[in-house]
Amino acid sequence: MHTYKINKLPKNTVEIQLIIPKEDIKKEYDAVFIKLQNDLEVEGFRKGKAPRSIAEKILTKETVFKELLSPLLSRLYEEIVKKENLKPIITPRVELVKAKENEDWEIKLTLAEKPLVDLKNYKEEIKKVKSGLTKEDIWVPGKEKSKENHDQEKKQKILNEVLGSVLKNTSCELSDIIIDEELNQRLTRLVDDVRKIGLTTDAYLKSKGLTLDQLKNQYRKEIEETYKLEFILSDIADKEAIKVEKADLDKILTGITDEKERKVAEQNSYYYASILRKQKTIDFLVNI
Repeated sequence: MHTYKINKLPKNTVEIQLIIPKEDIKKEYDAVFIKLQNDLEVEGFRKGKAPRSIAEKILTKETVFKELLSPLLSRLYEEIVKKENLKPIITPRVELVKAKENEDWEIKLTLAEKPLVDLKNYKEEIKKVKSGLTKEDIWVPGKEKSKENHDQEKKQKILNEVLGSVLKNTSCELSDIIIDEELNQRLTRLVDDVRKIGLTTDAYLKSKGLTLDQLKNQYRKEIEETYKLEFILSDIADKEAIKVEKADLDKILTGITDEKERKVAEQNSYYYASILRKQKTIDFLVNI
Protein backbone atom coordinates (compact mmCIF):
# COMPACT_ATOMS: atom_id res chain seq x y z
CA MET A 1 0.00 0.00 0.00
CA HIS A 2 1.44 3.35 -1.01
CA THR A 3 2.04 6.05 1.60
CA TYR A 4 2.40 9.80 1.20
CA LYS A 5 3.08 13.01 3.05
CA ILE A 6 1.60 16.43 2.23
CA ASN A 7 3.71 19.58 2.58
CA LYS A 8 2.00 22.95 2.21
CA LEU A 9 4.48 25.37 0.66
CA PRO A 10 4.21 29.17 0.21
CA LYS A 11 2.26 30.72 -2.67
CA ASN A 12 -0.53 28.09 -2.79
CA THR A 13 1.93 25.36 -3.71
CA VAL A 14 1.60 21.79 -2.39
CA GLU A 15 4.24 19.08 -2.37
CA ILE A 16 3.30 15.39 -2.17
CA GLN A 17 6.03 12.95 -1.14
CA LEU A 18 4.82 9.57 -2.38
CA ILE A 19 6.27 6.16 -1.52
CA ILE A 20 5.21 3.18 -3.68
CA PRO A 21 6.26 -0.22 -2.28
CA LYS A 22 8.35 -2.46 -4.53
CA GLU A 23 5.63 -5.15 -4.28
CA ASP A 24 3.10 -2.78 -5.86
CA ILE A 25 5.58 -1.85 -8.59
CA LYS A 26 6.10 -5.57 -9.31
CA LYS A 27 2.32 -6.13 -9.66
CA GLU A 28 2.01 -3.12 -11.97
CA TYR A 29 5.01 -4.30 -14.00
CA ASP A 30 3.58 -7.81 -14.49
CA ALA A 31 0.15 -6.47 -15.46
CA VAL A 32 1.61 -4.04 -18.01
CA PHE A 33 3.97 -6.69 -19.40
CA ILE A 34 1.07 -9.08 -20.01
CA LYS A 35 -0.91 -6.30 -21.70
CA LEU A 36 2.00 -5.49 -24.02
CA GLN A 37 2.68 -9.17 -24.62
CA ASN A 38 -0.92 -9.71 -25.73
CA ASP A 39 -0.48 -7.01 -28.38
CA LEU A 40 2.94 -8.25 -29.49
CA GLU A 41 3.38 -9.57 -33.01
CA VAL A 42 6.35 -11.91 -33.46
CA GLU A 43 7.14 -13.79 -36.66
CA GLY A 44 6.24 -17.50 -36.33
CA PHE A 45 3.60 -16.88 -33.63
CA ARG A 46 0.04 -15.66 -33.62
CA LYS A 47 -0.50 -12.18 -32.21
CA GLY A 48 0.01 -12.22 -28.44
CA LYS A 49 1.10 -15.89 -28.36
CA ALA A 50 4.89 -15.46 -28.25
CA PRO A 51 6.38 -17.11 -25.11
CA ARG A 52 7.43 -14.80 -22.27
CA SER A 53 11.11 -15.65 -22.79
CA ILE A 54 10.90 -14.29 -26.35
CA ALA A 55 8.64 -11.38 -25.40
CA GLU A 56 11.13 -10.28 -22.72
CA LYS A 57 13.84 -9.87 -25.36
CA ILE A 58 11.62 -7.48 -27.31
CA LEU A 59 9.81 -5.75 -24.46
CA THR A 60 12.71 -4.27 -22.52
CA LYS A 61 12.31 -3.31 -18.87
CA GLU A 62 12.67 0.34 -19.89
CA THR A 63 9.72 -0.03 -22.29
CA VAL A 64 7.51 -1.62 -19.64
CA PHE A 65 8.41 0.91 -16.93
CA LYS A 66 7.69 3.80 -19.31
CA GLU A 67 4.31 2.27 -20.10
CA LEU A 68 3.32 1.80 -16.45
CA LEU A 69 4.61 5.06 -14.96
CA SER A 70 2.15 7.61 -16.33
CA PRO A 71 -1.15 5.75 -15.63
CA LEU A 72 0.09 4.60 -12.19
CA LEU A 73 1.04 8.11 -11.11
CA SER A 74 -2.18 9.57 -12.55
CA ARG A 75 -4.29 7.08 -10.60
CA LEU A 76 -2.46 7.60 -7.29
CA TYR A 77 -2.40 11.39 -7.79
CA GLU A 78 -6.15 11.53 -8.38
CA GLU A 79 -6.76 9.43 -5.25
CA ILE A 80 -4.64 11.74 -3.09
CA VAL A 81 -6.16 14.92 -4.55
CA LYS A 82 -9.66 13.63 -3.84
CA LYS A 83 -8.85 12.36 -0.34
CA GLU A 84 -7.02 15.54 0.71
CA ASN A 85 -9.53 17.85 -1.02
CA LEU A 86 -6.78 19.59 -2.97
CA LYS A 87 -7.62 22.07 -5.75
CA PRO A 88 -4.90 21.77 -8.42
CA ILE A 89 -5.22 24.02 -11.44
CA ILE A 90 -2.47 22.62 -13.68
CA THR A 91 -0.72 19.26 -14.21
CA PRO A 92 1.67 18.56 -11.32
CA ARG A 93 5.44 18.67 -11.62
CA VAL A 94 6.82 15.12 -11.22
CA GLU A 95 10.25 14.24 -9.87
CA LEU A 96 11.44 10.63 -9.56
CA VAL A 97 13.50 10.93 -6.39
CA LYS A 98 14.22 7.18 -6.31
CA ALA A 99 12.95 4.66 -8.87
CA LYS A 100 15.27 1.67 -8.86
CA GLU A 101 14.25 -1.88 -9.70
CA ASN A 102 13.40 -4.10 -6.69
CA GLU A 103 13.27 -1.08 -4.37
CA ASP A 104 10.47 1.15 -3.10
CA TRP A 105 9.90 4.14 -5.35
CA GLU A 106 10.00 7.66 -3.96
CA ILE A 107 8.28 10.30 -6.04
CA LYS A 108 7.74 14.02 -5.46
CA LEU A 109 4.67 15.65 -6.96
CA THR A 110 4.42 19.43 -6.77
CA LEU A 111 1.13 21.10 -7.63
CA ALA A 112 -0.28 24.59 -7.79
CA GLU A 113 -3.63 25.29 -6.16
CA LYS A 114 -6.04 28.03 -7.08
CA PRO A 115 -4.77 31.22 -5.44
CA LEU A 116 -6.79 33.03 -2.80
CA VAL A 117 -7.86 36.50 -3.89
CA ASP A 118 -8.27 39.46 -1.54
CA LEU A 119 -10.18 42.18 -3.40
CA LYS A 120 -9.78 44.74 -0.58
CA ASN A 121 -11.42 48.10 -1.46
CA TYR A 122 -11.08 47.61 -5.21
CA LYS A 123 -14.24 49.60 -6.06
CA GLU A 124 -13.06 52.67 -4.18
CA GLU A 125 -9.66 52.51 -5.87
CA ILE A 126 -11.27 52.25 -9.31
CA LYS A 127 -13.47 55.28 -8.55
CA LYS A 128 -10.35 57.29 -7.61
CA VAL A 129 -8.63 56.34 -10.87
CA LYS A 130 -11.67 57.18 -12.99
CA SER A 131 -12.19 60.47 -11.14
CA GLY A 132 -8.68 61.55 -12.10
CA LEU A 133 -9.20 60.56 -15.73
CA THR A 134 -12.47 62.43 -16.23
CA LYS A 135 -10.84 65.73 -15.26
CA GLU A 136 -8.32 65.58 -18.08
CA ASP A 137 -8.06 64.96 -21.78
CA ILE A 138 -11.21 66.75 -22.94
CA TRP A 139 -11.63 66.81 -26.71
CA VAL A 140 -11.68 70.23 -28.30
CA PRO A 141 -13.16 70.70 -31.82
CA GLY A 142 -10.57 71.60 -34.40
CA LYS A 143 -7.81 69.44 -32.96
CA GLU A 144 -6.08 66.80 -35.13
CA LYS A 145 -7.96 63.85 -33.64
CA SER A 146 -11.56 63.26 -34.55
CA LYS A 147 -13.99 62.96 -31.65
CA GLU A 148 -14.51 59.28 -32.52
CA ASN A 149 -10.78 58.53 -32.32
CA HIS A 150 -10.47 60.60 -29.17
CA ASP A 151 -13.34 58.74 -27.48
CA GLN A 152 -11.89 55.38 -28.51
CA GLU A 153 -8.50 56.28 -27.09
CA LYS A 154 -10.11 57.54 -23.89
CA LYS A 155 -12.09 54.29 -23.48
CA GLN A 156 -8.89 52.28 -23.92
CA LYS A 157 -7.08 54.49 -21.43
CA ILE A 158 -9.87 54.07 -18.85
CA LEU A 159 -9.81 50.31 -19.38
CA ASN A 160 -6.03 50.14 -18.95
CA GLU A 161 -6.14 52.28 -15.81
CA VAL A 162 -9.02 50.30 -14.29
CA LEU A 163 -7.33 46.93 -14.87
CA GLY A 164 -4.03 48.38 -13.64
CA SER A 165 -5.77 49.55 -10.47
CA VAL A 166 -7.31 46.13 -9.91
CA LEU A 167 -3.90 44.46 -10.24
CA LYS A 168 -2.22 46.99 -7.98
CA ASN A 169 -4.82 47.16 -5.22
CA THR A 170 -5.86 43.53 -4.84
CA SER A 171 -3.92 40.57 -3.54
CA CYS A 172 -3.47 37.29 -5.44
CA GLU A 173 -0.43 35.13 -4.67
CA LEU A 174 0.36 32.90 -7.61
CA SER A 175 2.33 29.65 -7.41
CA ASP A 176 5.74 29.80 -9.12
CA ILE A 177 4.88 26.50 -10.85
CA ILE A 178 2.23 28.24 -12.98
CA ILE A 179 4.64 30.97 -14.01
CA ASP A 180 7.54 28.57 -14.68
CA GLU A 181 5.34 26.28 -16.79
CA GLU A 182 4.11 29.13 -18.98
CA LEU A 183 7.60 30.66 -19.16
CA ASN A 184 9.09 27.40 -20.48
CA GLN A 185 6.35 27.15 -23.10
CA ARG A 186 6.95 30.72 -24.26
CA LEU A 187 10.70 30.23 -24.51
CA THR A 188 10.24 26.98 -26.46
CA ARG A 189 7.87 28.74 -28.90
CA LEU A 190 10.32 31.61 -29.27
CA VAL A 191 13.22 29.29 -30.11
CA ASP A 192 11.07 27.49 -32.71
CA ASP A 193 9.85 30.75 -34.27
CA VAL A 194 13.36 32.22 -34.40
CA ARG A 195 14.74 29.08 -36.09
CA LYS A 196 12.00 29.26 -38.73
CA ILE A 197 13.25 32.66 -39.84
CA GLY A 198 16.86 31.45 -39.89
CA LEU A 199 18.16 33.18 -36.76
CA THR A 200 19.84 31.91 -33.64
CA THR A 201 18.36 32.83 -30.27
CA ASP A 202 21.47 34.90 -29.48
CA ALA A 203 21.14 36.84 -32.74
CA TYR A 204 17.45 37.50 -32.07
CA LEU A 205 18.13 38.74 -28.53
CA LYS A 206 20.93 40.97 -29.82
CA SER A 207 18.58 42.49 -32.41
CA LYS A 208 16.15 43.33 -29.59
CA GLY A 209 18.88 44.66 -27.31
CA LEU A 210 18.02 42.11 -24.64
CA THR A 211 19.85 39.48 -22.64
CA LEU A 212 18.19 36.11 -21.98
CA ASP A 213 17.69 37.04 -18.33
CA GLN A 214 16.04 40.33 -19.29
CA LEU A 215 13.70 38.51 -21.67
CA LYS A 216 12.83 35.94 -19.00
CA ASN A 217 12.07 38.70 -16.49
CA GLN A 218 9.91 40.48 -19.06
CA TYR A 219 8.00 37.28 -19.85
CA ARG A 220 7.69 36.39 -16.16
CA LYS A 221 6.12 39.79 -15.37
CA GLU A 222 3.66 39.51 -18.28
CA ILE A 223 2.69 35.95 -17.31
CA GLU A 224 2.21 36.82 -13.65
CA GLU A 225 0.02 39.83 -14.43
CA THR A 226 -2.05 37.92 -17.00
CA TYR A 227 -2.79 34.99 -14.69
CA LYS A 228 -3.40 37.19 -11.66
CA LEU A 229 -5.88 39.26 -13.62
CA GLU A 230 -7.73 36.11 -14.73
CA PHE A 231 -8.15 34.92 -11.14
CA ILE A 232 -9.08 38.38 -9.86
CA LEU A 233 -11.72 38.90 -12.56
CA SER A 234 -13.14 35.45 -11.85
CA ASP A 235 -13.35 36.27 -8.14
CA ILE A 236 -15.08 39.59 -8.83
CA ALA A 237 -17.56 37.82 -11.13
CA ASP A 238 -18.34 35.34 -8.32
CA LYS A 239 -18.68 38.07 -5.70
CA GLU A 240 -20.90 40.27 -7.90
CA ALA A 241 -22.92 37.28 -9.20
CA ILE A 242 -22.06 38.11 -12.80
CA LYS A 243 -23.57 35.42 -15.00
CA VAL A 244 -23.86 34.55 -18.67
CA GLU A 245 -27.45 33.92 -19.69
CA LYS A 246 -28.43 31.47 -22.40
CA ALA A 247 -29.62 34.40 -24.53
CA ASP A 248 -26.12 35.93 -24.37
CA LEU A 249 -24.58 32.71 -25.62
CA ASP A 250 -27.25 32.16 -28.29
CA LYS A 251 -26.58 35.64 -29.65
CA ILE A 252 -22.96 34.71 -30.34
CA LEU A 253 -23.69 31.24 -31.68
CA THR A 254 -26.45 32.36 -34.06
CA GLY A 255 -24.07 35.00 -35.39
CA ILE A 256 -21.79 32.27 -36.77
CA THR A 257 -23.11 31.68 -40.27
CA ASP A 258 -20.94 28.70 -41.21
CA GLU A 259 -22.77 25.57 -40.00
CA LYS A 260 -19.62 23.55 -39.27
CA GLU A 261 -18.05 26.41 -37.33
CA ARG A 262 -21.28 26.90 -35.38
CA LYS A 263 -21.39 23.21 -34.40
CA VAL A 264 -17.80 23.38 -33.19
CA ALA A 265 -18.65 26.53 -31.24
CA GLU A 266 -21.68 24.85 -29.68
CA GLN A 267 -19.49 21.97 -28.54
CA ASN A 268 -17.17 24.53 -26.94
CA SER A 269 -19.93 26.68 -25.45
CA TYR A 270 -18.23 26.62 -22.03
CA TYR A 271 -15.23 28.43 -23.55
CA TYR A 272 -17.44 31.09 -25.11
CA ALA A 273 -19.38 31.45 -21.86
CA SER A 274 -16.14 32.05 -19.93
CA ILE A 275 -15.06 34.71 -22.45
CA LEU A 276 -18.46 36.41 -22.18
CA ARG A 277 -18.36 36.34 -18.38
CA LYS A 278 -14.92 37.89 -18.38
CA GLN A 279 -16.08 40.66 -20.73
CA LYS A 280 -19.16 41.31 -18.59
CA THR A 281 -16.90 41.60 -15.55
CA ILE A 282 -14.61 44.07 -17.31
CA ASP A 283 -17.65 46.12 -18.38
CA PHE A 284 -18.85 46.09 -14.77
CA LEU A 285 -15.48 47.44 -13.56
CA VAL A 286 -15.31 50.15 -16.20
CA ASN A 287 -18.83 51.33 -15.26
CA ILE A 288 -18.20 51.53 -11.50
